[in-house]
Amino acid sequence: MPAPNLFLVYVRDAEAATAFYGDLFEIEPTFTSPRYVAFEVAPGVLFALWTGRNEHAVPGTARTSEVGLMVPGPAAAVDETFSKWTAKGVQAVEEPHDDVFGRTFVVTDPDGNLIRVSPVD
Repeated sequence: MPAPNLFLVYVRDAEAATAFYGDLFEIEPTFTSPRYVAFEVAPGVLFALWTGRNEHAVPGTARTSEVGLMVPGPAAAVDETFSKWTAKGVQAVEEPHDDVFGRTFVVTDPDGNLIRVSPVD
């Protein structure tokens, strides 16, 4: 059975979201259009931004999913990422703390989408 290979995030402004995620994850898009932008995050796996359903991309909308970034190394690597991102002005939702899977924190993009950083499983 095939595995999921497209992870789509609704945004209100594709250009602004591309700049945000490109800077945050230090990646460049592999495909750009006015309403859809894709980043290849692994061979054949895309993380994409789409304005096609941007009525859902408002900060007041409850979020039930998260974009995840697992960082290698000790718990200090998670704390270092938090410091680096908040220095860029990223809004924290949950400060770094220990959870059942290790050190973690959650921030939000300008549209209210949640981004969790945690250690590699």
